Amino acid sequence: MIQISTWSKVVIAVICALGIIYSLPNFLDKKLFEGVPDGLPGKQISLGLDLQGGSHLLLQVDSGVVIKERLENEVDRVRPVLRGAGIFYKGLSVSDDAVVFQLVDVSKLDAARSEIAALYRTGVLTAAGESADEIEVEASDSGAFSLRMTEPGRRALVLRAVDQTIAILGIRINPQGILEPLIQRQGEDRVLLQVPGVDDPERLKELIGRPAKMTFHMVDSTNSLQQALQGRVPPLSLLLPMRERGPNGQVQQILVQKKVRVGGDRLVDAQPSFSNENRPVVSFRFDSVGARRFGETTRDNVDRQLAIVLDNEVISAPNINEPIIGGSGIISGGFTVQETNDLALLLRAGALPAPLTFLEERSVGPGLGSDSVEAGKIACLIGLALVLIYMIVSYGIFGLLADIALFFNIALIFGLLSVLQATLTLPGIAGIVLTIGMAVDANVLIFERIREEVRNGRTPISAIDSGYRRAMTTIIDANITTLIAAILLYAFGTGPIKGFAVTLSIGLVTSMFTAIMVTRLFIVLWLRRTRPQVLPV
Repeated sequence: MIQISTWSKVVIAVICALGIIYSLPNFLDKKLFEGVPDGLPGKQISLGLDLQGGSHLLLQVDSGVVIKERLENEVDRVRPVLRGAGIFYKGLSVSDDAVVFQLVDVSKLDAARSEIAALYRTGVLTAAGESADEIEVEASDSGAFSLRMTEPGRRALVLRAVDQTIAILGIRINPQGILEPLIQRQGEDRVLLQVPGVDDPERLKELIGRPAKMTFHMVDSTNSLQQALQGRVPPLSLLLPMRERGPNGQVQQILVQKKVRVGGDRLVDAQPSFSNENRPVVSFRFDSVGARRFGETTRDNVDRQLAIVLDNEVISAPNINEPIIGGSGIISGGFTVQETNDLALLLRAGALPAPLTFLEERSVGPGLGSDSVEAGKIACLIGLALVLIYMIVSYGIFGLLADIALFFNIALIFGLLSVLQATLTLPGIAGIVLTIGMAVDANVLIFERIREEVRNGRTPISAIDSGYRRAMTTIIDANITTLIAAILLYAFGTGPIKGFAVTLSIGLVTSMFTAIMVTRLFIVLWLRRTRPQVLPV
């Protein structure tokens, strides 16, 4: 154990040097490392919500809306099937979480049952890729039909909506990938959102709360707007408010066709830009299908108005001067620069599958975060000082060498946290403090074993060699069992528990390296340089 090859010395020196280099940016100004390519030293440890402040929100996805929209889609699927089979019905609608309708001619009951059974045959996949057995069909002898979602189907639908919501929130909140937000499911239909560094919950709620559902409709120029304003809205039209206000600030209304010409789900990009008049606008681009539909719509409706609807509000209704074949265009509407940035971001992220309800909101100020950081620093420094003093008092020069290795251990921890960009929380600091104490634990086992060998009459070289060899099994067993516990904490824990598990796991690995390799290298170098007759341990 006292024979260390040259290449091992080089590897140990390189690892320790990298630990120092990659941890150094945490103690310098962040601006010094702007523009440094990924992989090179320059990243700093990401601080969690409890250390740098931020916003904490608990959201609930409106599962009722998700289920209702799914059932409304089923209405559109059932209607052509019945009409195609020549089966007359009445009252086809969504009522009490079910699609209901009544046959006009009860003699067509068997035919209707056959058509509906074919539509919802067990195991058949719908166009959306969902299992048809998510719908259960009930039909009475009087010709009354009820199509209701099964409980497993309802849960699966809600879970998909929550997963989609989490993905969209991640894009909206963290478009550049630098905020390290925590977005995770809680229960069946709730989402926990924590965003470090953002201490304005209202701004955050404004960004994530909008459904951002955009559709393109033709303006209805054949029916009377005045009659619609009096309550007589045609069945195939919609009366919607306009974003631009009238001369006196009053809300203006516009009548648009209910038919959606192109949906916002066909957008592939949206960017803030400026028009030729230097006004803020949003440029957009469709995919191939959306570009074809948009081109056909503009080709067939030259000199008519096209309404751009966002969340049931017409944000713009430009006139179509010529066909737009390229699949791209601009949205104007008296926006500010900030509004165009937000709108472009919302359109790129996509529409939320359902409205969100804010159940809980908290903000952690940067002052409280700074207090936590300072308290963590004090705890680390006190723990480090006590460990350093204890090792020197107990083991003399060997304790001093272990203390030097401990500094390399801390550098490796900070370096790895910086490279991995793991978010450091207050429990994570607790893991580091715990690691400082555990880092010298292996050295204590080795040094005590060396003492026993010296008392048994061994020479210094033999005592050191035997001490390391016999203590190695105990050290490895102890650290592996603790590492298993840390891995399980990370796998099954959430939030702060994961942060504690990360720092503890990294600390265990680095402490084993510094205790077994670095401290042993120092002792071997000291031993060959001084060649003592008696070990000062």
